[in-house]
Amino acid sequence: MSLHFELNEVTKKLPKHLHKFIVKQPYDEYTAQNQAVWRFVMRINVDYLSKVAHKSYLSGLEKTGISLERIPRMEGMNRILKEIGWAAVSVDGFIPPNAFMEFQAYNVLVIASDMRTIDHIEYTPAPDIIHEAAGHAPIIANPEYAEYLRRFGEIGSKAISSAKDYEMYEAIRLLSILKEDPNSSEKEIEKAQEKVEYLQDNMGELSEMAQIRNLHWWTVEYGLIGTLDNPKIYGAGLLSSIGESAWCMKDEVKKEVYSIKAATQNFDITKPQPQLFVTPDFAYLSLVLDEFANTMALRTGGLKGIKKLIDSKNLGTIELTTGIQISGVFTKVIKCNNDKVAYFQTTGPTALSNRDKELIGHGIKTHASGFGSPIGKLKGINLPIEDMSPRDLKAYGIYEGEFMTLEFESGIIVKGKAITGTRDLRGKILIISLSDCTVTYKDQILFKPEWGIYDMAIGKEVISAYAGAADVDSFTDTSKVSEVKTHKITYSNIEKELYALYNQVREMRENNLVTEQKITEIFNRLNTKFSNDWLLLLEIYELALQNNYTIKSKILKRLEELKCNKSYTKLIENGLFLCKK
Repeated sequence: MSLHFELNEVTKKLPKHLHKFIVKQPYDEYTAQNQAVWRFVMRINVDYLSKVAHKSYLSGLEKTGISLERIPRMEGMNRILKEIGWAAVSVDGFIPPNAFMEFQAYNVLVIASDMRTIDHIEYTPAPDIIHEAAGHAPIIANPEYAEYLRRFGEIGSKAISSAKDYEMYEAIRLLSILKEDPNSSEKEIEKAQEKVEYLQDNMGELSEMAQIRNLHWWTVEYGLIGTLDNPKIYGAGLLSSIGESAWCMKDEVKKEVYSIKAATQNFDITKPQPQLFVTPDFAYLSLVLDEFANTMALRTGGLKGIKKLIDSKNLGTIELTTGIQISGVFTKVIKCNNDKVAYFQTTGPTALSNRDKELIGHGIKTHASGFGSPIGKLKGINLPIEDMSPRDLKAYGIYEGEFMTLEFESGIIVKGKAITGTRDLRGKILIISLSDCTVTYKDQILFKPEWGIYDMAIGKEVISAYAGAADVDSFTDTSKVSEVKTHKITYSNIEKELYALYNQVREMRENNLVTEQKITEIFNRLNTKFSNDWLLLLEIYELALQNNYTIKSKILKRLEELKCNKSYTKLIENGLFLCKK
């Protein structure tokens, strides 16, 4: 099957289940006004950010080859990004958090390739190419920060979601799409906003994924670095927003020292942020990430870990003390009196692995209907099964060809004929397979002989629980693409006529074909048909000023008139400042 994206040393390592999120960059759909918006935002940003951004930003722009003049092409970015060990792929707006994190773990930057409209030139509620390419890409040229980003993806992709997290993701995705589409009705936006607010107020206890998304937001997206008195910007959301990059430096925006408590600080993606967190340096980000990871089921496992997986209703993995990993949708757990796991159960396709590689003969075809196993030590025997030598196993009746009864401390009883065992490379036993097997707990029958061969996973405890599969190749489709697609904006004939003027100006500037006659013609057409378009006026004023055309005074007068509209005041002032520079 032919791929619709470029493979290089980085992207060829992506697991196949992530390929479905990648789309072809719609470069031909960018209008000449889109290109002008890019140029305006980038020039304003670079001028302002040279004073307030972390020093890595401007040098990163050069290293990643991002032009101030034109929206970058993904292929061009990739050729340069691979030099620093990264790559970029185009996606449609927000993708599910686990998938987003997993891309990051593979050193791949996901870039929402839609372009903000002129109405959202200062801040967009939806991810766009300015945010992704001009915000995220330059800062990853800093090796310390790039490693934090990769490590964040590695840990974040293992965070367990709640059943409500995906609903929230879909609600936010829809709201951002509607807000960015100029053809959306107020009623549609209001209804979507109400849904997001309702979910925010009724999420209950924050899941691991919700908390790590908060950490991502307050660092990667909206992070400040330095001191509370003199912070610098490194978060992509701030770097890409000419509105918020200025707003965030004001005293009205509360600044706090970054710490693990940011994990419980929620955010509203559709509004400017009322407070921000300041890290002293990039190394400190990794310390806090590690502190948070220590609280995750990934590192704590146990009964709580399995319960989180059950609540998530999604594919997850547990690892036992022997190293055996069970991946599936967990639906049941029986606990001991000491709050340890006595028995677990998955429903539906399940795979068994060791060291993140599926065990031969234990994929989803073998365990298509689920998998269950007791955990812990045998009653009256201090030596766990996993630590038994072949001689110990024989002494306790755990031997091939022998019918045996195993009673666990938890009360689980396994009766059956041992037919084989599976060991790891070091000889540690991972699985005991039994025929004619019955598994019971009190009055519950957990397995019957007629169900076939019973594979019992060996391990005294659950040491880890996390989202996703142990072996990425065990399951072909672990996350789904949203059915709600970014709206393709339909343009009227009058809008297309305006964009044709934008294109004329760009071609004049790039090919050095500027004449006063052409500038005057475009100025007159703007006055008669597009009297509220301020951005193209700025572009022709810049050219008139550079060439000292007499028409410059008329254009300036018109821009001063448009400044009376509060929506344009700051934008035009910033544009005029750039022109004069």
